[in-house]
Amino acid sequence: MNRYDFEGQTAVITGGALGIGYAVAERLLAGGAKIALWDRDAGALEAARDTLKAGDQVQAYQVDITSTLQVKAAADATAKQQGDVSVLVNSAGIAGPNAPLADYPDDEWEKVIAINLTGTFNINKAIVAGMVARNYGRIVNVASIAGKEGNPNASAYSASKAGVIALTKSLGKETAGRNVAVNAITPAAAKTRIFDQMSQEHIDYMLSKIPRGRFVNVGEIAAMVAWLVSEENSFTTGAVFDLSGGRATY
Repeated sequence: MNRYDFEGQTAVITGGALGIGYAVAERLLAGGAKIALWDRDAGALEAARDTLKAGDQVQAYQVDITSTLQVKAAADATAKQQGDVSVLVNSAGIAGPNAPLADYPDDEWEKVIAINLTGTFNINKAIVAGMVARNYGRIVNVASIAGKEGNPNASAYSASKAGVIALTKSLGKETAGRNVAVNAITPAAAKTRIFDQMSQEHIDYMLSKIPRGRFVNVGEIAAMVAWLVSEENSFTTGAVFDLSGGRATY
């Protein structure tokens, strides 16, 4: 495993209690980063913090990323307890139900967009200004292959992740004159708790589209993220990195 040096850096990871976010936390912690786990699940947060066994190196913050007040409070608390944030990984998200667009519940559409897209906007807005002021930062927004290609019966999820891609490209151009890199990743599905929100038919559909013939491992995602948020990524910004196992057609 390659080790990137994150000594003296603080990394905020949303959705950090489980799945992709937790795998990223493990990887960055191994590089010496101070980790701020942001998640709305208090129980999962404490369990993750205990499992990582890093003492004060890891702090847990309960936050609903759809609330600008909670996001600001978490940002302020993180800066006070762990120092200025130089790494941000936005992993929090939900799948929403599987249904044709004509039958998609209005309230579920609003919920998916609020968490996946507006939540990503809220987090980026709260953190990026400090990075720009300090002339250093690395941001990775976790999108999805669904945001590039669209999955049937998942219109809200697909649209929200397409929005995350566009937001990333826009912000990456805004910060390009500074040493602040903003990129997105578009993984295929990984076997995490998000599968609990999907029908088996939809899970089987996603697997059938992956030429590798398997789902991506969260450790594989964390490996790519680790480079993207390292100092070695000194040029690439506003880009989208594919982790679809050969599925992506562009």
